[in-house]
Amino acid sequence: QPESEVFEITDFTTASEWERFISKIEEVLNDWKLIGISSGKPLEKGIFTTGTWEEKSDEISFADFKFSVTHHYLVQEPSDKDGKEELEEDALPLPMQDLLCMNNDFPPRAHCLVRWYGLREFVVIAPAANNDAVVSESKCNLLLSSVSIALGNTGCQVPLFVQIHHKWRRLYVGECQGPGVRTDFEMVHLRKVPSQYTHLAGLLDIFKTKIGCPLTPLPPVSMAIRLTFVLQDWQQYFWPQQPPDIDALVGGEVGGLEFGKLPFGACEDPISELHLATTWPHLAEGIIVDNDVYSDLDPLQAPQWSVRVRKADNPQCLLGDFLTEFFKLCRRKESTDEILGRSAFDEEGKEVADISHALSKLTEPAPVPIPKLSVTNMVHSAKKKIRKHRGVDESPLNNDVLNTILLFLFPDAADKLADVFENRASTSAGNNPPPENEDYNLFSHFKSAPSDSLTYKLALCLCMINFYHGGVKGVAHLWQEFVLEMRYRWENNYLIPGLANGSPDLRCCLLHQKLQMLNCCIERKKARDEGKRGSVSDRSPGGASGDGAKGGDHSGDNPDREKEFGKSWESWSDSEEEFFECLSDTEDLKGNGQENGKKGAKESVNLKPEGRLHPHGKLMLLHPGEPLYVPITQEPAPMTEDLLEEQSEVLAKLGTSAEGAYLRARMQSACLLSDMESFKAANPGCCLEDFVRWYSPRDYIEEEVVDEKGNKVIRGELSARMKIPSNMWVEAWETAKPVPARRQKRLFDDTREAEKVLHYLAVQKPADLARHLLPCIIHAAVLKVKEEEALEDISSVKKIIKQIISHSSKVLRFPSPEDKKLEEIIAQIMSVEAIIARARSLKAKFGVEKCENEEEKEDLQRFVNSLLEQPEVSVVGAGRGPAGSIIHKLFVNAQRVPAVPPLEEELRRSGSPEERRQGLQSEFPPPTGREVILRTSVPRPAPYSKALPQRMYSVLTREDFRLAGAFSADTTFF
Repeated sequence: QPESEVFEITDFTTASEWERFISKIEEVLNDWKLIGISSGKPLEKGIFTTGTWEEKSDEISFADFKFSVTHHYLVQEPSDKDGKEELEEDALPLPMQDLLCMNNDFPPRAHCLVRWYGLREFVVIAPAANNDAVVSESKCNLLLSSVSIALGNTGCQVPLFVQIHHKWRRLYVGECQGPGVRTDFEMVHLRKVPSQYTHLAGLLDIFKTKIGCPLTPLPPVSMAIRLTFVLQDWQQYFWPQQPPDIDALVGGEVGGLEFGKLPFGACEDPISELHLATTWPHLAEGIIVDNDVYSDLDPLQAPQWSVRVRKADNPQCLLGDFLTEFFKLCRRKESTDEILGRSAFDEEGKEVADISHALSKLTEPAPVPIPKLSVTNMVHSAKKKIRKHRGVDESPLNNDVLNTILLFLFPDAADKLADVFENRASTSAGNNPPPENEDYNLFSHFKSAPSDSLTYKLALCLCMINFYHGGVKGVAHLWQEFVLEMRYRWENNYLIPGLANGSPDLRCCLLHQKLQMLNCCIERKKARDEGKRGSVSDRSPGGASGDGAKGGDHSGDNPDREKEFGKSWESWSDSEEEFFECLSDTEDLKGNGQENGKKGAKESVNLKPEGRLHPHGKLMLLHPGEPLYVPITQEPAPMTEDLLEEQSEVLAKLGTSAEGAYLRARMQSACLLSDMESFKAANPGCCLEDFVRWYSPRDYIEEEVVDEKGNKVIRGELSARMKIPSNMWVEAWETAKPVPARRQKRLFDDTREAEKVLHYLAVQKPADLARHLLPCIIHAAVLKVKEEEALEDISSVKKIIKQIISHSSKVLRFPSPEDKKLEEIIAQIMSVEAIIARARSLKAKFGVEKCENEEEKEDLQRFVNSLLEQPEVSVVGAGRGPAGSIIHKLFVNAQRVPAVPPLEEELRRSGSPEERRQGLQSEFPPPTGREVILRTSVPRPAPYSKALPQRMYSVLTREDFRLAGAFSADTTFF
């Protein structure tokens, strides 16, 4: 059988761990297609900064030690010159050509190997775990050998580096191979700088010795030098932002902060350092002298200057602080009562009030003690009660602050006379049409509230109180006062200012909707009370003041309230303002009011049309042929979004059974039934078709037909859905009686709804409040940032603001956004504030505003803007241009500070001779960093070898000295 012939070959030559490691490196290089000749164009100037860098990573292991392999490369367009490149057989590998390229020395932002060697692509092998390190020399050599073998086996021309020692030292050794050539990358890293290498002459010696060139007249070495100077001392510039003075409270201002305005700006200088880099990009050896006694390197003479600014880490900014503190409120757990003391508003001796007390208080009619609207009276009486329970001075908000805020929120309360208020009530209730600009309409994106509304102002006041006046206690106190004020207005028929008329706007936050709902209730109650008082003329300003108010205000408290189904309501067309009183049937029978008695009598004799609004254009009733009148109908009950949700849940829970469907239909048809009754009252003798033609014209289908006489006539009939047997409309029509709107049972029970709203407001904890109002605060912050940005005009900020708006629109639309997402939005707003503060700081430092010459001013403005947006900005005209001379002055002024602390003096004396030499001759401080790149092309290791690129980079700072060399050798005969 064939199976038995299968036999196994066992290979006993197992590979060692080392061989496996090498083959893994080769595999990765193969996967990434880094094999073979690397091709590309010579590097353009500045491409390292402007181009995009990408990286790929993989993981390999040597025995059980894990390494990560990363390929860093500059993304380039594919070159078209493949044909030509193949002709040059002995062309050097691309990385070797890059070593000599001078277009990208000292890139402002790049991987350290790019800065040190000028490479456009390389692969790094480093220990995968952050704390692992390859420290022993034998291991370093083993890794280097592995790299060398892998490069030789694959023919890869990309340089391969191995990271050795601890990560923070950034020590790499590496290799690059090409046909018959090899470059070794080596590094020296010291903490103490040997004094002979602090200048150019010493570095040249090292370089030449390292090359060990056999030729006697050495080929010339080209040099690039950069000195970096740091300016930390802005003595001549105090930081312009004044912190707000918290104690001052004059005319509604809190230390220059008006209520309703958010603060802005940084409390400390957001720019910590200015780094000036002076560069000599291309010097031949021997042109410049720089040794331990003398130096030609004067920064003022440097052909290139470039500047970068170091930003302060998270500078403290006012708007950011306001937002973060307010956001912290969202995490508090306490209720208002817990914060303020539970029985803050109990009256004295009523702690043990029994329920009968409460009931009698509800039912007995009580005169209103305060004829005029007065926030302050209320506040003081509430204050007395609070103080009985807490020590006299424990109240979190002092009276001045509280009164100022309440007057800011309720400007109508400042009017001493109620009738003046009555005239203004309609305007303050927010009738003014909203501005059409997009900033105003932001509230619909953020689900906050319009920027001129009471809710928005309340959010700003709570934010300010939380920050300056007593934190969460202050917030709880103001909220309690606010709820009291709402109840007061409901009981005394005063409209709440700063809210748009009409039903709650579902685009706004729930709290705003609740306040609008309360306003609707107040409006209906007010209309009802005025209707009770008799005639329409009582709507004159005097109608609600003085005795009228006393007599009428509490008419709602009579014991008949439970029986009184129909209450008045307002429904008016644009042409007339009229309130209709609806009395209950019982009162109707009593003949309460002559008019009603007469009407009732006439109705029983023959149906008299009632509750007509106006004739409906061209429509006639089908049967009597009289004009069809549009009835006065009850307005549908206004709803806030939580009520709508509740209702839809109830409807959904009714299920699909016949009974459930019937109940659902009844619930949904309450409004329809009311409208049918009004229609029947206004149009005696009408039929369902008439109602449908007015109410739902699409359900009445008209078509032309030819009758017996041959004339074309229009015949109409109800639509198919209206003809379904026992459908809801037919049933409702049959049960509807001809009752005008004013005598129907109310669709909207304002008393109950108002009490619901007031209860909802009273039980809000400060945390709930902060959650409700956070969208308003974010909205206000975005407007503030936009306003400040408009003064500076920074293009990058415009982009970020757009991002914030789109991000916030997505996050804030949902009922309870995640904290993390809210924090992200706040962080974005803070970053914008910091950028604008930096722009202002730089403007002040470079004297943009003081500049007389328009052209220079524009140049400086451009310079300041690019400093904010780019990692490094070159100074036009180096030390002689307008910006250059300002920078020079800044350094000179900083150097002039006479009192040098003794410690620094010591350091300076003990500092290197180079620093002493530099300090004596220049107006600049000793350079913080010195970078030198030396390059040449020489034959190594024998005189007859190919001339190959050699390069050494050195950087010298106060506590760090590094040499990074790339030395190439011809391997053809060696």
